[in-house]
Formats: sequence, C-alpha cells, structure tokens
Amino acid sequence: MLMFRKLLAEFFGTFWIVLGGCGSAVLASRFPETGVGLAGVAFAFGLAMLTGWYALGPISGGHFNPAVTFGLWTARRFPGTLVIPYFIAQVIGGIVAAAILFAIANGGPAFDVAGGFAANGFGDHSPGGYSFAAAIVSELVMTFMFVLVVCGSTNIRAPVNFAGLAIGLALTLVHLISIPVTNTSVNPARSTGPAVFVGGWAVAQLWLFWIAPLVGGGIAGLVYHYLLEREVEPTMVGQQEPGWRPAHP
Repeated sequence: MLMFRKLLAEFFGTFWIVLGGCGSAVLASRFPETGVGLAGVAFAFGLAMLTGWYALGPISGGHFNPAVTFGLWTARRFPGTLVIPYFIAQVIGGIVAAAILFAIANGGPAFDVAGGFAANGFGDHSPGGYSFAAAIVSELVMTFMFVLVVCGSTNIRAPVNFAGLAIGLALTLVHLISIPVTNTSVNPARSTGPAVFVGGWAVAQLWLFWIAPLVGGGIAGLVYHYLLEREVEPTMVGQQEPGWRPAHP
C-alpha cells in the first residue's frame, strides 16, 4: 500500500506539471491577442512544480520527472529498485494529463493538434528553428543544472522546507532560457504526453527528449555525489531530522 501511494503521488505530480505547464502553452499563451506569453508559460511550469512538490513530495519525494529520479539514483539517494516503477507512474501521469488537455483544447474553434500541442522538437519543429545539436546541448545542460539544484536544495544542510521553492524557481528559469530552443523538456514524461497525441514528427523526435535529459540528470547526480557532497556528521543529521527530504521515497 505504501508503494502504491508513492506511485500515485508521482502520477498526480507529473499530471499536474504537464497539465499546468503544457496547458498554459496550448490554451493561454496567445489568447486571443494578450495571452500569458513565454514568461507566463515558464512560470506555469515552475508553479506546477512548486505546488506539486509541497502537496505530494512528502509522500513520494516529489520527483515528477524521470530525469530527476535517475539523477537521484546516480547520486545514491534513491533505490534502484524503484527507478522503473517511478518512470512508469510519471509517464502515465504525463499521458493522462495530455489526454485531458486534448479534450479541453479540442473544444476550441481554432485548435489544431498538428500545430504542435506543446510538443518538444528541434529543427523545423523548434519554436526558434534551432538545430539538432543546439537541442541536445540545451536539454542536456538545462537538465544537468535543474537536477543539480534538486540535489543541492534537498541536501541535509539545506534550509528545511525551502527546497520546493528553489526547485520551482529553477524549473521556471530553465523554461525562460530554453523554450525558444525546444519548447523545453528536461522531463521525458512531459515530452511523452503531448507527443502521443501529435504523433508523426513528435514521436520520431521523442528519443532526444528521453536521452538528453536522462544523461544530463545522471551526470548531475554523479557530480553532486562525488564532487560537491561531503560526509554529514551524525550530530548534524540529528539536528536536521525534523525536516523531510524529497530525495528519499
């Protein structure tokens, strides 16, 4: 039952990020002439992450992203036996959110799923026409920094209960930087949901938005564990115990 609750929390957390972030891009970014714009979409992703982390993080650790799960595993802060179950719950959450968003958007007179549906892409399908190489570099580096923030803000020495704020703001910043490049993934589950409904090019390019974030997140976990993290004295651990840490399920 405990495992079921963890996976359900990951499902709902990822669902909320995809519905909130992609929903703002599809429904509100240009409505009809004075929408929320790029900055609004970036903040929508960050706010979804922040609110989901505080609401569901105490149950599952608040990953909501396969790249975060993988990065915490390489940082030796998450058990390998739970990596695949978390991946599955996150991907299902992303797809269900995209299905709900599709049902809502399809009721609008100007909706056309072929227009992108907030799917991630490069080349002709990049919002700014950025190349394949630019997309790889962007997704790898942005995910690396995002997961590094996750690792650092959830460290035992970090201020208790402020991690959600740092993580949400980091995701906002990542989107502000890279939406023009790829529509910003840094989260394979977020990419998978819209791609399922767009099909065609979105599915054909989806592999990049799995590999680059997983590699970036994995490297971030290794760098944090081996180069930045140091041993914690038992007395310090005891002093910090009242706070919870999302790195541990």
